[in-house]
Amino acid sequence: MHQGFPPAYRGMVVGLLGGSFDPAHDGHVQLTREAMRRIGLDRVWWLVSPGNPLKSRAPAPMADRIARARALMDDPRVTVTDLEARLGTRATVDTITRLQAIYPGVTFVWIMGADNLVQFHRWSRWRQIMGRVPVAVMARPGAGLAARLSVAARAYAHARVARPEALLRPAPAWCFINMPLNAASSTAIRARGDWRGTK
Repeated sequence: MHQGFPPAYRGMVVGLLGGSFDPAHDGHVQLTREAMRRIGLDRVWWLVSPGNPLKSRAPAPMADRIARARALMDDPRVTVTDLEARLGTRATVDTITRLQAIYPGVTFVWIMGADNLVQFHRWSRWRQIMGRVPVAVMARPGAGLAARLSVAARAYAHARVARPEALLRPAPAWCFINMPLNAASSTAIRARGDWRGTK
């Protein structure tokens, strides 16, 4: 195992929740707990990204974002990581490809909010992501209909499964998972001036 990388062993199912977490909030926590319970994940790794290529503004310092995320998410089955910085990857597909090589025999499931599915077709090589890992799409306020009608949802309509536990199968497979909605948003927290990191 690479030093500083979280442990995972053949046969485990690990959910990957990527994002800038600028800042992490209760919505991330709720989404993670629901995904673990509904899909049957052994672990979830929060992949705190160095920066999002689709966002124009730079995030708060990585150390601040990780510290806040770790303080908020206290489940021992969830690991807050800087794996993308360690791997030197920026595109999700490259991160997934590297993790699958490092952890043979581990099943990874990509977790995203429904708001991300709406613009998923703008992600680098998004079809390769769908071909590599099952994708859990978690309900988010105001994004349900747009997510179901998105480019990615229509392109992969044949791969949609009805039940979250059915995601534990070879990709492509995705599921829209309804859950109690949480209106928390990193954008709103920043707009209120409640989060600046140490900048």
